[in-house]
Amino acid sequence: MRLDAHLAPRPANHVPLTPLDLLDRTVEAHPERPAAVWRERTLTYRAFGRMVTRFAAFLLGRGIEPGDVVSIIAPNRPEMLAAHYAVPMIGAVLNTINTRLEPDTVGYILEHAQSRLLIADPFCLGVAQTAATEARVPLVVLDADGEPAGPDALDLFGEGEVSDDIDYRRFVKGEWQPICLNYTSGTTGRPKGVVYHHRGAYLNALGNVLALGLDQRSVYLWTLPMFHCNGWCHTWAVTAAGGLHVCLDRVDPALIFAAIEQHGVTHLSCAPVVLYMLLNHPDREKKDVSRMVRVATGGAAPTSALIAQMEALGFDLIHLYGLTESYGPATLCELDEAADLAVEAKAQLLARQGFRHVTGSRVRVVDGEGGDVARDGTTTGEIVLAGNTLMAGYYRDEAATASAFASDVFHTGDLAVVHGDGRIEIRDRAKDVIISGGENISSLEVENVLHQHPAVLIAAVVAAPIPSGARCPAPSSSSRVQARRRPKSSRPSAGSGSQASRCRSASSSAKSRRRRRARSRSSGSAPRRRPPAPPDHRAEPWR
Repeated sequence: MRLDAHLAPRPANHVPLTPLDLLDRTVEAHPERPAAVWRERTLTYRAFGRMVTRFAAFLLGRGIEPGDVVSIIAPNRPEMLAAHYAVPMIGAVLNTINTRLEPDTVGYILEHAQSRLLIADPFCLGVAQTAATEARVPLVVLDADGEPAGPDALDLFGEGEVSDDIDYRRFVKGEWQPICLNYTSGTTGRPKGVVYHHRGAYLNALGNVLALGLDQRSVYLWTLPMFHCNGWCHTWAVTAAGGLHVCLDRVDPALIFAAIEQHGVTHLSCAPVVLYMLLNHPDREKKDVSRMVRVATGGAAPTSALIAQMEALGFDLIHLYGLTESYGPATLCELDEAADLAVEAKAQLLARQGFRHVTGSRVRVVDGEGGDVARDGTTTGEIVLAGNTLMAGYYRDEAATASAFASDVFHTGDLAVVHGDGRIEIRDRAKDVIISGGENISSLEVENVLHQHPAVLIAAVVAAPIPSGARCPAPSSSSRVQARRRPKSSRPSAGSGSQASRCRSASSSAKSRRRRRARSRSSGSAPRRRPPAPPDHRAEPWR
């Protein structure tokens, strides 16, 4: 067939894909449907749409122009959700910042992103003021919802006049236009700025709708921070489905169980540590087990004990895998076809990362030459991605972008195998592989074995240097019980001089911190101590 000039795209049949269109449609079709709940407040989609427009008008009044970066550091509250529409609505780029970062890191992000404005929740005011002052970025504080936040606090809940002449179509000129700038956890150096485009955000959001079964009856509880990969694109996905966003300020099992019962929550996403928090909280007895809640999780493979207890509580687990660079979920593994399997068999299946996301990237596991590894469940290779839901690149870092996209694929740095049915299963992160006596040891493999012990809640395996220059897994109290389940080369050595703690986060940033502590101990210097903190959502939680 010949493609004549008159068949080329034209404005009537080719418009940029953007998640802003998802809100526009839902406000038009379901204006009186509840859109967001926070504390004692409830917003309909009509009211939420007005909040977004009011927010956009405020930004225009502050001189924000297309292409400018607007940063926000806040927990899960309606204004944080609205920022995902208001900022790109005027062609600007949204930069959501982790609320647990230190002022130095926040200041670096503001400077590197060349941010024009920082918006902060009163809870984050101390860090925000220090970072904004150092980076010379104007600071605006959100209203404290009834508590004094200063005379200049930004109140977006007002009922004043709203301009109707802000049309996102005037500002979004192309679907490759940047929509967000997200910074990686920086476990091996300074954080890198990951640039998202409107096209990828739109496609991943719709993929989430299909993958998680979101619809107009869905009630999504925000236990996952919205600052983390824009809430895995659920900030746009739930809106696309016309569902209800239940905003939660902090991860607290009592608040989670209360919200589930009060609002009829159907979906939530979180790191595995949050699931263990739920299982070990007395309010679990209040959960209506007949009401199923679909939970998207990742980071550590769900154990048989976790699956059994979560099922008994009425939670249906989906195992996700992804990275900041892939807009969040890149693969998913669910148990719909394995409902009648024994719990151990379910755990074995759910430990895998499964198949590619509905609208996500092509997922392959390749060897050093770039060829696909055998589907034998044992041959290890690197996971590489290619598709529409990958970042445009790293902001102001051409070399890192070229390296990540070498050979026309995105290199994740994660090592995996492919099973006979095509499901992939991560064996380790390339940088976390432990070398002992010339043998490569998977830290995840050892962790999975440790998780089988009834006395282990959460396990994290890290390497510690020994005089010979090799590295070996740190021993744990369950070593003798589990030794026969692992190859001899991966059994703990008593010579490493550290003990596994009762409960540790297994996220990649947590492992990085422990590697630094191990190096400090080996050099004779005392590790830097910090006060206890809530669960760390900073590192890629779905790996």
